Amino acid sequence: MVMAGIILVVFLPFSQDGTGEPELVIAVAERGNVIESFGGEGVVEPQSEVIILSPASSIIKEILKEVGSHVDEGEPIIILDPTPIQSEIENIQDQLEVKQNSLTKNRLNARSTKVDLEYNVQVKNLRIASLKSELADQEQLLEVGGISPARFEKTRQELELAEKDLEMMKEKNSIRLQQLEADEEGLRLQIEMQQKELVSKEEALGKMIIRAPSAGILLSIRGKVGEKVNSDQLLIEMSDLTSFKIQGRVDDDYSDHIKTGTRVYAGIDNIKLPGVIGTVNPVVRDRKIEFDVHLQESSHYRLRPNLTVNLDIVLQERDSVLRIPNGPAIGRGQSHDVYVLRTGQASAATIITGLKTEQYVEVLEGLQEGDRVVLSPVGSLADLGNVEIN
Repeated sequence: MVMAGIILVVFLPFSQDGTGEPELVIAVAERGNVIESFGGEGVVEPQSEVIILSPASSIIKEILKEVGSHVDEGEPIIILDPTPIQSEIENIQDQLEVKQNSLTKNRLNARSTKVDLEYNVQVKNLRIASLKSELADQEQLLEVGGISPARFEKTRQELELAEKDLEMMKEKNSIRLQQLEADEEGLRLQIEMQQKELVSKEEALGKMIIRAPSAGILLSIRGKVGEKVNSDQLLIEMSDLTSFKIQGRVDDDYSDHIKTGTRVYAGIDNIKLPGVIGTVNPVVRDRKIEFDVHLQESSHYRLRPNLTVNLDIVLQERDSVLRIPNGPAIGRGQSHDVYVLRTGQASAATIITGLKTEQYVEVLEGLQEGDRVVLSPVGSLADLGNVEIN
């Protein structure tokens, strides 16, 4: 059963006529939990496992730890040959230099092209201005008969063609400039992608010494010294010793009470750690039901792998109720006649109880917090209303 809180139990000498001194067991009524439960057993184990993948394609250069050994957080386990990834980094750096050079050339080419295009537009504008002036002069000459209508019409058509040619040139220039901008943007994107790849490779280079991400036990190492491994290939499996769960077992007689979410208390020495039942194994082994217990304090300092603990699986629980220890004065039923000590006198009282366990009894009526209750048999005091305590 689960015990929470502290009940003060006092052994006082009691005298009726001064000739005998039988000891009375006296407890103080207090607030606490009353829990009805049944027992089970469990073993502490890591809550999860960790897998470590190869950061890049390489060759195992050295294995520093053996399977089954304990490792601390940050401790080296495997050293990979950094040469292949160093070659990749150098190759990316060379490609980046080429791309940066291409980007510079593209920008210079774009500036040169823009100057040429602007110059061509200016030439066209000057040509149009000249034709407009010439057409205005010819119009005056046409009025006085100094030029033929055919000559005037030819100049007018030349002006129209020049204006259309200018519009077309501006449209082509706009398209050409957009193409140059797109070329530059494409080069910038390629450079950004390769820069990200370079950062990733440099980070992978720093991980060629594979270290434990947390304290744990090595469960397996996939590979041998000199063996080639690919990027993201599974290399190490290890348990995570930063948090724990409990693998519990109870007799199959209690199968109806083993359900996911049922409250459980795990006992480690004098500590009770609360938790709940998680996965329940449907297979019964040796008349035992197995289940996981997930603890509220999964990282409690007293937890360690393979530690055997006692489990209390809760059937009923009353939180923060008035309670007293169970004793001979508490019989069957809900109504009980007891003696309550107040101001040095033992007075008879009737209390009404609720949930009862081997350790505690819930008091519904008849007592107040702090009352001192005689738990010893009171048959010898049944005829007395008040008894003086020495």
